[in-house]
Order: sequence, then structure tokens, then C-alpha cells
Amino acid sequence: MLVKSLLGEFLHEAENTRKLLNAIPNSALDFIPSAHSWTTAQLASHIAEIYDWYPGTFHGNEFNMDTYKRDEVDISDIENIIGKFERAFNRAKESIESATDKSMFEDWKMTAGGKTVLQPMPRIQVIRGFLMNHIYHHRGEMIVYLRSTGNKVPSMYGPIYEDSLR
Repeated sequence: MLVKSLLGEFLHEAENTRKLLNAIPNSALDFIPSAHSWTTAQLASHIAEIYDWYPGTFHGNEFNMDTYKRDEVDISDIENIIGKFERAFNRAKESIESATDKSMFEDWKMTAGGKTVLQPMPRIQVIRGFLMNHIYHHRGEMIVYLRSTGNKVPSMYGPIYEDSLR
């Protein structure tokens, strides 16, 4: 029942991510709101990348960042980033569908450089924080980027400000 619930949320929220990525025009990809921020293209690519972390999180007990293989794409075209998202989405969906409720309570950790960077914790906690909430956080940033560049934001949870302007 737990995995089924996660899959339902995942499918609903991935559609929101898809809407958001499809709202990004190529003209906004170089926008950077501050010296400490990513460009729109880098942020969009990161959002897509998180979906590629699902298989290693759902089916491994350790996510070693040293051996992780990124799906590197040319981020100067939003279609490449959307393609990266779609490939990662399919792998993520398969990883959830093949998971078990029992596995949600097994410990999971992240390592890099031979060190533990995220201490062992139940997989379900990692899925909620490291995967799902992480994506939602960055989608919120992307909404600010889109509005800052004068672009429309898609409706994800009902009516939005832009709807009132019609």
C-alpha cells in the first residue's frame, strides 16, 4: 500500500514537473537571478536529473556519487532537458513499480569520496526528502525564474495568478 501511494503521488507530481519544464522557453535558459544561483538551464537540468536518482534509491542500500553516471545533455536547448527528464521519468517509474512496501523500511545511505554524506536512514525517509521534496523545492525556484523573466507559469494545483489576468 505504501509503494502504491508513492507511485500515485509520483505520477501526479511528475506531470506537474513536465508542465513546468515545457513552460521554459529557450530564451530564458541563460537567466541567472544572482551570482550564487544556477542558470535556468542548470536548474531545469538538475530537476530532470533528480528523477534519475530514483532507481538507486529504491533498489540500492547505498548511493555512491562517485560511481553515479549522469545523463549529460546540451542544456542550451530546453528540448534536450525535457528529453533527459522523460528518460529519467521512465526509469524512476519502473523503479517504484518494482519496489516493495517492506523495502521502504531498510536503511539507505549516500557516499562520496569514500565518506558517508547522508547517514543511514529508512528508505522511505530518503524518498520523501531526498527525492520528492527535493524536486518540489526546485520547482518552486523555477517558478520564480519563469516569473522573473516575464514567462507564464503553468497551473499545477488549481488557479494561479496568471489565470486572473485573462
